[in-house]
Amino acid sequence: MGSGEVLHDTRRSHTGRDVLAFFRWIDMHVDPDLELHVILDNLSAHKKRRRWHLHFTPTSSSWLNLVECWFSVLSRKALTNTSFTSVAELETRIDCWVSHWNDNPEPFVWTKPADEILDKVARGQATLDRITKSATHH
Repeated sequence: MGSGEVLHDTRRSHTGRDVLAFFRWIDMHVDPDLELHVILDNLSAHKKRRRWHLHFTPTSSSWLNLVECWFSVLSRKALTNTSFTSVAELETRIDCWVSHWNDNPEPFVWTKPADEILDKVARGQATLDRITKSATHH
């Protein structure tokens, strides 16, 4: 189980170049003996590296990505009912909050058993298959 510590880097864009730069930044800050598992949604910018394992979530399945839970906490505790006069001010607020989080990090843990999650995914895939077949008349 992970420590719950958050590595972050704010960027003004989300291009393939930005993603690869972030991957390089992570690579420099994580123990080289550890494997890295990255969950990505709808992102095509990636480069295969030996210790990197990229996992792509299906469209409309962001709930599979536990970082979404963390972003929800960040939004509620640091960004709600707050206004910013500049992007730099927003970035500073995020940096400060992440530092606070990392003082006592808490990992997110799945609360449902894996077989329940996989059953839900299978039902969703079956529904998608039915929709696709009826839409293409095959």
